[in-house]
Amino acid sequence: MYLGIDLGTSGVKVVLTNEQGAVVATSHAALDVSMPKPLWSEQNPQDWWNATCACLDELADKQSLADVKAIGLSGQMHGATLLDEDGEILRPAILWNDGRCDAECREIESTVKDARQRSGNIVMAGFTAPKLLWVKNHEPDVFAKVKKVLLPKDYLRYKLTGEFASDMSDSAGTIWLNTESRSWDNTLLNACGLTESHMPSLFEGNEVTGFLNAGLAERWGMNAVAVAGGGGDNAAGAIGCGIVEPGQAMLSLGTSGVYFAVTEDFRTNTAQAVHSFCHALPNRWHLMSVMLSAASCLQWYASQSGYKNVGEMIDDVEHNVAFDDAAIPLFLPYLTGERTPHNNPYAKASFFGVSASTTRAHMARAVMEGVSMALADGMDAVDESGVTVSDISLIGGGAKSAFWRQLLSDVSGRKLSYRQGGDVGPALGAARLAQLAVNPDTAASDICFQPAIEASYSPNETIHNAYLLKRQQFRELYYAIEPFYSAPKKHKTFTN
Repeated sequence: MYLGIDLGTSGVKVVLTNEQGAVVATSHAALDVSMPKPLWSEQNPQDWWNATCACLDELADKQSLADVKAIGLSGQMHGATLLDEDGEILRPAILWNDGRCDAECREIESTVKDARQRSGNIVMAGFTAPKLLWVKNHEPDVFAKVKKVLLPKDYLRYKLTGEFASDMSDSAGTIWLNTESRSWDNTLLNACGLTESHMPSLFEGNEVTGFLNAGLAERWGMNAVAVAGGGGDNAAGAIGCGIVEPGQAMLSLGTSGVYFAVTEDFRTNTAQAVHSFCHALPNRWHLMSVMLSAASCLQWYASQSGYKNVGEMIDDVEHNVAFDDAAIPLFLPYLTGERTPHNNPYAKASFFGVSASTTRAHMARAVMEGVSMALADGMDAVDESGVTVSDISLIGGGAKSAFWRQLLSDVSGRKLSYRQGGDVGPALGAARLAQLAVNPDTAASDICFQPAIEASYSPNETIHNAYLLKRQQFRELYYAIEPFYSAPKKHKTFTN
């Protein structure tokens, strides 16, 4: 057996898999996000650990974990977890969707003129490096005590093993990694007042980074098993779907929305805010577009408009609103800013074109369409990097809806596949990386195979053509109101 632990933004998920890669048991514990100020998004790392322990306690109560051979980790990327010299938490972790450090992004790129070439990425507010510079600039007493900077899943590794370690795919999202050489970049670290000593050791996702400590092993009825490098949530999700070879891609519908395409070499497209990261396997990279609010937009609207849940909302849209209904407004899905292709932490969500005939269901459809169009824009940006994609798999909790899968195909004009286990996501990939770590002579393709296709979706030509026009309106709307998306400032007062 193998354990995969995924630390998401909204919760921790643990899966138990067998030698054939099938999921035999799961557990889940919810997490809350704190947003104490505009643009801020934080969590307490202790809550991550408590939720992880609760999940493993639940699994151990259900069945024996004595046959577990290894543990793999995946998790939300970019979060800044700051520890002092005693390994204690210094402040709440600043999360991937936190947008407070736009000024620090500019400061890093001003200090390191070739930062984009070194990291392969624009320095964005969501990444880890500007978060640390923000702490240095605004909380100098905290910064002075920082001994280690860990990504979220790597804090769990520290609690499980006592080791400070990370994998290449997650570390690439810090801006401190030279993504091409797969090593820490001292120039980028120094720009934030840090050195390599503040960083964890680097491993590939399928390498052993440490072993479960004896006390925890006894608690869960396990041996002191190996803990694999694992991967950032998107790379691990790709591993779980067998997205490991050039030409393979996936579209992930979680809190955020991600389009992920595998390459065998290092490529960049910073002009359109495409992310260029290492994959969780050696000699593989990936290009990725990211929208910060995807399925979370559906959850937001469902809860604000009186639906019992997102499922009820989607059912209402499916049965009561046609794609060509004139009462559907446009929706810009930027609840927490945006990355690809706009790189704008100040972007806001908005409805345009609401009329007296617009109903709750019309607006719900607008939300689904807006998210879908933003995802399609990201897919186009990745393809413009010179990537040729032959197969796109859907994963993530949002992918459970067959109606939304077809809508995504119609909007994007792409053929999409939904595979068995597509709702398990990164936790399954983490378990597979654990299996690879203790079976180093086994080919990755034998363990990281693509699950069987459950359903395929092709675009309806008539509907797709209608969405081509709507997508153009969608883009023009963004640029028309972009001047209103800016850092807080004093506005001119108009008088008669």
